[in-house]
Amino acid sequence: MMSIPLKHTARTTTGVIPPTEKKKGSKLFALKTDFLKNDEDSIQKGILDHVEYTLARTKYNFDSFSAYQGSAYSVRDRLIERWNETQQYYTENDPKRVYYLSMEFLMGRSLQNAIHNMGLKDEYHSALLELGFELEDLYEEEKDAALGNGGLGRLAACFMDSLSTLKYPAWGYGLRYNYGMFEQGIYDGFQTEVPDYWLVAGNPWEIERLDVQYTVRFYGHVTEKKSQDGSKFDWEGGELVQAIAYDTPVPGYHTTNTNNIRLWSSKPHKEFDLEAFNGGNYLSAVEAKQRSENITSVLYPNDNTYSGKELRLKQQYFFVAATLCDIVRRYKKTHQNWSDFSSKVAIQLNDTHPTIGIVELFRKLIDEEGLQWDEAWDIVTKTYAYTNHTILPEALEMWPVSLLENLLPRHMQLIYGINHRFLMQVSQKWPNDINRMRNLSIIQEGDEKKVRMAHLAIVGSHCVNGVAAMHSDLVKNVVFPDFYSLWPTKFQNKTNGVTPRRWIEQANPPLSQILTKWLGTPDWTTKLELVKGLKQHIDNPQLQEEWRSVKKYNKERLADFIHKNCGITVNTNALFDVHIKRIHEYKRQLLNILGVIHRYLTIKKMSPKDRKNVVPRVVVFAGKAAPGYVMAKRHIKLINSVAEVINRDKEVEEYLKVVFIANYNVSIAQVIIPASDINQQISTAGTEASGTSNMKFTMNGSLIIGTLDGANVEIADEVGQENMFIFGLRTHEIDAAREKMKQKEVVIDPRLQEVFLNIELGTFGPPEIFRPILDSLIYNDFYLTIQDFPLYLEAQNEVDQLWKNQQEWVKKSIINTSSTYFFSSDRAMDEYAKDIWGIVPVEVETTDHRRY
Repeated sequence: MMSIPLKHTARTTTGVIPPTEKKKGSKLFALKTDFLKNDEDSIQKGILDHVEYTLARTKYNFDSFSAYQGSAYSVRDRLIERWNETQQYYTENDPKRVYYLSMEFLMGRSLQNAIHNMGLKDEYHSALLELGFELEDLYEEEKDAALGNGGLGRLAACFMDSLSTLKYPAWGYGLRYNYGMFEQGIYDGFQTEVPDYWLVAGNPWEIERLDVQYTVRFYGHVTEKKSQDGSKFDWEGGELVQAIAYDTPVPGYHTTNTNNIRLWSSKPHKEFDLEAFNGGNYLSAVEAKQRSENITSVLYPNDNTYSGKELRLKQQYFFVAATLCDIVRRYKKTHQNWSDFSSKVAIQLNDTHPTIGIVELFRKLIDEEGLQWDEAWDIVTKTYAYTNHTILPEALEMWPVSLLENLLPRHMQLIYGINHRFLMQVSQKWPNDINRMRNLSIIQEGDEKKVRMAHLAIVGSHCVNGVAAMHSDLVKNVVFPDFYSLWPTKFQNKTNGVTPRRWIEQANPPLSQILTKWLGTPDWTTKLELVKGLKQHIDNPQLQEEWRSVKKYNKERLADFIHKNCGITVNTNALFDVHIKRIHEYKRQLLNILGVIHRYLTIKKMSPKDRKNVVPRVVVFAGKAAPGYVMAKRHIKLINSVAEVINRDKEVEEYLKVVFIANYNVSIAQVIIPASDINQQISTAGTEASGTSNMKFTMNGSLIIGTLDGANVEIADEVGQENMFIFGLRTHEIDAAREKMKQKEVVIDPRLQEVFLNIELGTFGPPEIFRPILDSLIYNDFYLTIQDFPLYLEAQNEVDQLWKNQQEWVKKSIINTSSTYFFSSDRAMDEYAKDIWGIVPVEVETTDHRRY
């Protein structure tokens, strides 16, 4: 792909600057002439070229958004140059590459990330100052890309950043959603969903690749053609959809290496059915176009209906079919022998969503390339690896066999064949063990047969990994014990990580300055193990004072954000208690808000004298509930109703405020996380796979109140459990606790009874709205909120007591930050590369000696 300057592309539709504006004496000419008089080849020249273009588009209304777009296109052009160099170098040297398949890439804003990673912050800061803009203000003009929802997508983004920074040859593949999941609004306390029009002003970070298109088939029929060489199966007919590639370069930190995320957009194979239109069938003339474009309209369409399930499966197959066409095309450009495929290609499945890709590669090898079954399957299993992200049964995808037979008839045939051969292998190891065969089968029997996608992913991969030590143990011993018995060496742990470039350097510049100063080097951004050196200064009063000042600055920034966006004034001297995650029963935002109600009721009963000893709190919630998740949306309503009562109560405003920040995304997280004093990961033990947000909080010196669940176990190992607030039932106690609940042997704590009573009496709004929440706790407390409630209050009391000793609090905060190396995505990618993918770093050589 050639690098084409923006001024030769975008202006074809907008026109160029009128000649009168280029005359001497014009404002633009004066700016440009003065700026370039000393350096015709400077970066500033590129910025001003693009500013010239954006002025033309906006009729010379020189606003911040125009300046942002000009800067973004300028940075993107340089990214494309590096991307070209990287891909050319990979092509010439032919290293093994990893292809990371994920339904989500939660990238956040790109301008700040690209400028930081390319080492251009000072140049752009100076250039934009000359034009009257602060670089930091332009960051705010960018809308977050709506390509993900939660931790799964953000993890993929962190991994891609680390892969580029560590110089590993890698591609990310996903879908280009027109509207993302949804934009969350809060009206009368309820979550409302509206389309997220994130592409309304275009996306300067992507490059449309009309030269990269593939045709994807749905429905149709399979024809068997017999010959002397055996049977050949042709999948024919049905509906055709076109996949068009959009590329987003991903720069490494201070390196030329620039990898790529390729996203697919669905378009009709035939734009308009003229024959149907001329025949008077006007609706069918355009309905194929609409069906095609629906595939990449939204992330995770509601699958409560058959049509919703069908659309989700369409998304998944469309994604992997286009991706494998691309991977196979790239491989065949330089290789003829299929036996070398797995030595040059590694494919990682980020959860079960892309699992149908296992069958798709198998189909291509057998039906299109003519390989025999055993040879093709050997290639497939050596190529694929699977990351499991959950132990929740509802998240382990299963598709009705009838749906697969209708939508992907050839794939269902192959799945039956794969399962048959696999069960023969099982029967050889465990003869006549019908129960074990039933448990291991890819096909779940019952009134409605279903394909277990997690089982297919395990059978079709050479490696299966969990994402935290505890989670990996549960995957082996609880979720898939029979698979672990069959293939014990196939299972690994790879604890998740997050990139310190995004989550410290960019999100928290003042903290970054402290780290560089006290460590004596900025190299911690790529060698996070260096932050351990901070511990030797932990008793230094100057460091402690600087640490407090940074936290106060970040809290003031968040307070300003809350006032502007929520209309609530908060006390920055208060303890900032943060719970920001996808809203789900197992993440137990409900436990938090019930605790908040108890705190409120307690303060209300205090005398003025006693209130002087209360630790002021600002409790911050943020997160989205899935559109069809009714109970989670009730939890949001309860949080907002409680917040409304507390925030307007003058008696407690000095001691307690509750805030729900709507439409939580990466950019908002970058404001909240550095300001947090304590963060909550309070999921029921044994339910959270990892939880990467607590890693980000820990990097920023926030203390954790939480259960020993997910990565909290390993964080406790690294920072010391004495520097966290651990409470609650342990994983090995959960089954007995649930049995106790079923037998009605649980006594509700009197403090929780008081909370329930106030909800039932309407203290926080119409009780009928919240009755289902109370019923779910009293009659089926699956996530054990009632049993953990008194333990949670004890932990919160410990938080209050430590907060009163600010010197000790700051020390623990410093210890948390200095103990986070293990939770860097750089460490995680090195482990994946070595233990799963078998790839090595490839440093791109460049003739541009000005770089790094």
